[in-house]
Amino acid sequence: MHIVAIGWLYVALMMAITETSIVAGVLTLVLYGLLPVAIILYISGSKQRKRKREAEQAARHATAEQQTGTAQEKEIS
Repeated sequence: MHIVAIGWLYVALMMAITETSIVAGVLTLVLYGLLPVAIILYISGSKQRKRKREAEQAARHATAEQQTGTAQEKEIS
């Protein structure tokens, strides 16, 4: 997916270079290149972010259970 994004950014950069003014070139690069690529990469990474969030929650839950078990063992002793 990243190679497609790099390719599209190259095309947008070439389009921006051929514009008649600097303002038009910057707007072309931002509106045709950076903004769409950022949106697509954000959307395509949502599954990874969800899996990472779930793994962190599971790790926190396991740590909390271990701490609770340790505290109960100390009370029993």
